[in-house]
Amino acid sequence: MAIARAYAADPAVLLMDEPFGALDAQTRGQLQEELLKTWEKEQKTCFFITHDVDEAILLGQRIVIMDARPGTVKEIVNVDLAYPRNQQTRLSEEFLAIKKHVWEQVYSGAAV
Repeated sequence: MAIARAYAADPAVLLMDEPFGALDAQTRGQLQEELLKTWEKEQKTCFFITHDVDEAILLGQRIVIMDARPGTVKEIVNVDLAYPRNQQTRLSEEFLAIKKHVWEQVYSGAAV
């Protein structure tokens, strides 16, 4: 798996571009939790690119929301959710409040 190879090389920064994009929902959830456990042990800086708002909130400490054109940073949202995080975290009021805010920012500039 690419994530294991990335950690094996012991980089200072991990760059992950949609690493779980092609997975079914159950496997994706399991690997998200494994990544969180690994991150808690290793504490490496990780740039995780995703189009999945729930995934960004669950895995991230900060979410960078981009404008579509010309591809600029629209807002940086701090994710102040306690660790350890898991799939149950998605049901918390704090998670849902962040999700609502992020969706509002994403859709406020979207062309329909």
